[in-house]
Amino acid sequence: MTKLIGYARVSTKAQTTDRQETDLLTAGIRRDDLYVDRGVSGARASRPEFDRALTALEAGDTLVITTLDRLGRSTQNMLAFADELRGRGAGLRVLNLGGGDVDTSTPMGSMLFTIMAALAQMEHDIKRERVTDSIAKRRAAGLNLGGRPQRITDSQIRNALHLVDAGQPAAQVARDLGMSRATFYRRSRTLRN
Repeated sequence: MTKLIGYARVSTKAQTTDRQETDLLTAGIRRDDLYVDRGVSGARASRPEFDRALTALEAGDTLVITTLDRLGRSTQNMLAFADELRGRGAGLRVLNLGGGDVDTSTPMGSMLFTIMAALAQMEHDIKRERVTDSIAKRRAAGLNLGGRPQRITDSQIRNALHLVDAGQPAAQVARDLGMSRATFYRRSRTLRN
């Protein structure tokens, strides 16, 4: 008996797969046949639930995903994966590919998958290029790159330095500030320069 195997993935634990799961269940996948990876990058070759979904996939079955980027990032890997499925006698169905549902078990679906896989990789590469360029420009302009906001102000570090200069142990001053000694030294160095 053929069945549909669903796979959903998000890259971070903070993200949710709710929309993906709803789309997959609506497409006819049973809850028992739905595999979900949370906090796993698409760039990783091995993903625990993805591997389980592939193990559950038998000849005649179809792996169903919502969008192409749930499989991975590289066109070459996606095409090799589609070929592997075809060799196993299984299909791949992408629910939201180019505005419609694409099934790689058909010649037209296979062609569309190939084209869309190349476009997905190009989009990913362009995005990466833009982010890298933006970071370089912000760094060159001396702008903030984001990250965790500093809890301890420069003024607090200067006051702490006065305590250290007066003979207090740096380790104790750092502990009182709620930071490691290494962080205290690093922050102190930037203020003294």
